[in-house]
Amino acid sequence: MNVDAIINTIESRQLKSDLPQLNIGDTIKLGLLISEGGRQRTQPYEGVIIKRHRAGIASSITVRRVFQGIGVEKTLLLHSPQTTNFQIIRRAKVRRAKLYYLRNLSGKATRLKQRFS
Repeated sequence: MNVDAIINTIESRQLKSDLPQLNIGDTIKLGLLISEGGRQRTQPYEGVIIKRHRAGIASSITVRRVFQGIGVEKTLLLHSPQTTNFQIIRRAKVRRAKLYYLRNLSGKATRLKQRFS
């Protein structure tokens, strides 16, 4: 058995199977496990997916939100134990793979057309 096959078997056991179909432009709400002292709590994080990287266990998304007038982006690993509770709030109709242009827009200009399906 070669090294790649061994790595694939180990990684396949740690992949999450309950992930919803996440697309670019979707507004999602997810829970982030935050450890404070000796306790853990789930902190909700809501925003628009502007980037998706597909690479097996290293798959990640970049979520953008505006907090107190300042744009905040977080890159989150999908299969990490620190990310939980993926909930899709609304889906958007987009024609690009990366929504970096949202960084330069503000206010109502950042709205995306909703997709009903």
